Amino acid sequence: MTTDNSATSLDKAAAPADAPVGNQDAPQGAATVVDPRLLIRQQGFTGYLTEFKRKISGGDLGSIPVIVGLAVIAIVFQSMNSEFLSAKNISDIATTMVATGMMAVGIIFVLLLGEIDLSVGSVSGVSGALVAVLSVTQGMNEWLAILVAIVSGAVMGAIHGFFFARIGAPAFAVTLAGLLFWLGFMLQLLGDSGTINLDGDGVVGQLTTYYFTDVAAAYGLAAVAVAGYFLAAFLDTRRREAAGIPARPIVDITVRTAVLAVFAFAAAYMFNQYRGLPLALVLFLIVLVGTDFLLRRTAYGRKIFALGGSVEASRRAGINVTAIRISVFSIAGTFAAIGGLFWASKIAAANQGSGTGDLLMNVIAAAVIGGTSLFGGRGRTWNALLGVMVIVSIQYGLSLEGIATPIQYMITGGVLLATVVIDSVTRKTQKTAGRA
Repeated sequence: MTTDNSATSLDKAAAPADAPVGNQDAPQGAATVVDPRLLIRQQGFTGYLTEFKRKISGGDLGSIPVIVGLAVIAIVFQSMNSEFLSAKNISDIATTMVATGMMAVGIIFVLLLGEIDLSVGSVSGVSGALVAVLSVTQGMNEWLAILVAIVSGAVMGAIHGFFFARIGAPAFAVTLAGLLFWLGFMLQLLGDSGTINLDGDGVVGQLTTYYFTDVAAAYGLAAVAVAGYFLAAFLDTRRREAAGIPARPIVDITVRTAVLAVFAFAAAYMFNQYRGLPLALVLFLIVLVGTDFLLRRTAYGRKIFALGGSVEASRRAGINVTAIRISVFSIAGTFAAIGGLFWASKIAAANQGSGTGDLLMNVIAAAVIGGTSLFGGRGRTWNALLGVMVIVSIQYGLSLEGIATPIQYMITGGVLLATVVIDSVTRKTQKTAGRA
């Protein structure tokens, strides 16, 4: 009987970095990796400690550094200014981070391929300019203008993907050219005035200004999130048990759900102390859930991970590499356009500064700081939430202290450098441990 070596290579390439691995045919002396679910079920709390030590020694840090970083940020800035953890500041952070976070979601798709997209800032600027010109200047229905802007973002991304995947030009060079071209296109759209004001009560205007003031909205969303997480984890456990493979015990799921409930309802309480639940945050969470499902639970998502692990193995396994690459860049363009709408909403206008400045840096930094590898094949869209929380929290904390913008740039750059170093060291450690 012959063995399908291509399929085996694809399985290895497509598996996320945190997926449990077991190899009973490993040569003598090789490190044996035990499924963490089985370890926890057999050893209980001791299993947790054993698994934690294994991950640390193997360089599999996951989201631990960024979560610890968020805790340190909160403690330091709260000790410096009691307003940092106030309901108003938390609500402002939650609303402001959505624009960058939306764009970071698209960048994560590209980073999973091991590539980069430098055009997202300019694409977001074109999106805001299109909505402003079509709805304000040309009188088009605002919903239709929004649709045109988002579809245009997808097309712009697909163009970049075509030159990269079909022509073979480096993604760095293609998207750098896109950055310049779409920036010029945005300036051309805005005309001599350079600024078009938006209706604050319009659809785009309310993206960042609308709040669900009923206290039941925030608590209801928290309850749905907690219940949804428990149900998804419980069904996954039942599915794995039915298949005869290791699964997390109910106690483990319950503990994780309880921790999530504490943070979710605490956030809901803080939102209700100010203006209520921000619409922008609700939309962002919906996007995160949807894209996480797409990446982790669909064949398309597994193909993206496969390409990030090994292009050649993916090609031999029958994956249409060109189509996947073009679609990924199109997704990045789509979310850049959506992020541009939120930025236009935040300033209630489209102007010549849209999509410029430190926006591109912050988008890429949010994805990387959140835990997405620059080397491809490892990451989740939830990394966008963690990363953008770090960046925006630092910005707001420094602003409360009156620290100048140049210093903010330097600190954010330092955090990004530290994250890249950790990512590189982690990758080398995993190779040493035989997990890469």
